[in-house]
Amino acid sequence: MKVLRKNGEIVEVSFAEQEGKKAFWHTSAHVLAQAVKRLYPETKCAIGPVIENGFYYDFQFNFSFSEAYLKNIEAEMRKIVKESLSLQVYERSKEEALSFMEHAGETYKIELIQELNDAEPISFYKQGEYEEFCAGPHISNVCQMKAIKLLSVAGAYWRGKEKNQMLTRIYGISFPKAAQLDEYLHMAEEAKARDHRKLGKELGIFTIFDEGPGLPVFLPKGMILKNLLIAYWRKIHRREGYVEISTPIMLERSLWERSGHWDFYRDAMYSFKVEDDDYAIKPMSCPGGMLVYKLEPRSYKELPMRMGELGLVHRNEKSGTLHGLMRVRSFTQDDAHILMREDQVMDEIQGVMRIIDEVYQKFGFSYEIELSTKPEHSIGSDKDWQLATEALEKAVQGMGRSYVVNEGDGAFYGPKLDFHIKDSIGRTWQCGTIQLDFQLPQRFDIDYIGADGEKHRPIMLHRVVFGSIERFIGILLEHYAGKFPVWIAPVQVKILPVSDKYNDYAKKIEEALEENDIRVEVDVRSEKLGYKIREARLDKVPYMIIIGEQEKNNMSVSVRQRDSELGKQDMGEMRLEQVVHLVKRDGLE
Repeated sequence: MKVLRKNGEIVEVSFAEQEGKKAFWHTSAHVLAQAVKRLYPETKCAIGPVIENGFYYDFQFNFSFSEAYLKNIEAEMRKIVKESLSLQVYERSKEEALSFMEHAGETYKIELIQELNDAEPISFYKQGEYEEFCAGPHISNVCQMKAIKLLSVAGAYWRGKEKNQMLTRIYGISFPKAAQLDEYLHMAEEAKARDHRKLGKELGIFTIFDEGPGLPVFLPKGMILKNLLIAYWRKIHRREGYVEISTPIMLERSLWERSGHWDFYRDAMYSFKVEDDDYAIKPMSCPGGMLVYKLEPRSYKELPMRMGELGLVHRNEKSGTLHGLMRVRSFTQDDAHILMREDQVMDEIQGVMRIIDEVYQKFGFSYEIELSTKPEHSIGSDKDWQLATEALEKAVQGMGRSYVVNEGDGAFYGPKLDFHIKDSIGRTWQCGTIQLDFQLPQRFDIDYIGADGEKHRPIMLHRVVFGSIERFIGILLEHYAGKFPVWIAPVQVKILPVSDKYNDYAKKIEEALEENDIRVEVDVRSEKLGYKIREARLDKVPYMIIIGEQEKNNMSVSVRQRDSELGKQDMGEMRLEQVVHLVKRDGLE
């Protein structure tokens, strides 16, 4: 597939590559806008970016728009594709660009152009009669789009601000092959059935109240799941030599200014006054970790110092971006910060990689690694960035892992490795990250006494494994379709008496299982057994125990399992100790 870059260079890029997808979907957004302008010329165009899966474009229509119009727009897009329009790239001065958009009546484009640097030329891409100022890249010809589908319509405030004009956002997807679209739509249907918001409600895992958008509330079963994940996290990190700390949820503004977050992350932070001082709620935990390190003098013998923190953080996410547990305003970040000597950098990076690999394998995730480099807005010298980037590269290579480079997407203080897990239906999620930082130790003036008796500056690793506990639970809900492995299932066994007269025996079985640390519920409702079994299946409980006259007389239970082929779920009559052994075996971490 041929891609046209901003500098006019045409290169061969696969759709599977990040640049290829970006170019393909970016061009698709332009085709969408072109189709809309052909059909509804009075429409004003806003923005049309690439997103994780596909693209969208925001429009201001002069009529009430609905999904009923998508069919016509999609048909027009296909006509444009058949015209085999080649894309051209050229530059205009800011003055020329403004004049062009003023003539076209594109007020939103004018606003965006006005914010650009006066001295720098502005790149435009053109296909047929449609011209758009854009940094690209784009595919060289629209004929490469063999499959297009407009998916949905939503409202979106201009620039995400509620005081601005409400626009119409059209979402779409496109591919070079029709079979790829078919596969995507099939996956989308499967994803719909696995939607963690739906499953979370049905299984009693979490809820989000209208009074607290983006602020998830974990219900009793959700708290069991959350605490099990945290216990697993703690077990691994104790084994790997981490100490656990807890830092305040809010700290003075001066701390965030020192760390750089106030300059680079302020829009995502909640700030307020306490008496006469400015405070901010923490969006991450690293500055607090710096304060802990500075509490006392450190020796080279104490390094590496691995500090883990399950920190409750808050971020000012726009209401339109909130999505169940996947995008929230409050979450528990499984953070850790490692302070180390220069000679320990390689071992520590690879040590974190081994933890990440172990955890992801535990849940059945494969993953890919992405190296993100220096962004446009950053702190620190080019030399520091180069050293940090090379260290991450060497660590990954030393582990025999491949990676892709994501230019310019590093943290403001250092490059990073991002770990993208692949779930059971092929979707990817960015979870773990390892960030190598030379800057915060400098900003906080931390040091250690080396073997030579002199002060030295440590190097810092920021890292997460889950990313956030909340989001990871959302991913697990969709990955397993709610059928959690036995070891993290909130309820491992459900006891189903066939009638009320067996409730006392069921209670004894419940107590015996609880004594063996098995999570169990009893369905004592006066319902038919078939109804209780169907309900237990809907609850996706791994094991059902059925109790009737025979079981009571034999001091036994009849067992059904969730994860066997239809018609093979019945495991027959068992002694209680057999059940305990079975659940314990399957419930091992």
